[in-house]
Amino acid sequence: MAIPENYTLASRTRMAIRWGDMDAMGHVNNTVYFRYLEQARIELFESLGCPATPGGVGPVIINAHCTFLRQLRYPGEIEVTSWIGEMGRSSFQSLHQIFRVDEPDVVVAEGGAKVVWVDQRIEKSQPLPDQVREMLSLGQVA
Repeated sequence: MAIPENYTLASRTRMAIRWGDMDAMGHVNNTVYFRYLEQARIELFESLGCPATPGGVGPVIINAHCTFLRQLRYPGEIEVTSWIGEMGRSSFQSLHQIFRVDEPDVVVAEGGAKVVWVDQRIEKSQPLPDQVREMLSLGQVA
């Protein structure tokens, strides 16, 4: 997947591949890739000063996707690179690529999510705060 030109690099997150991430097939299970993307998003939200808070106002994903290009195996370390684009009144799109740190030119998976700003108490979307919108537009927040 080529990252669209109108997307801004937002963060790079490193994490270890854990032994327990693998399944009976001897590679990292498909569901774990979604966990890697989730962790990268959560760290991005925290760097914006707005962690996902149950019962509060903040980011919620309404869809997520991932394309698995290569198998990952323990041991190792990955880097998830995240981009932000297509901001709406209360939402933005995120795209992510996963690389092994020891093979930085090889994309092992790519995916994304649509993030909506929600007031959890009333379960309704809210406009993206100006500060968050500005930080996302500038890029490299985390």
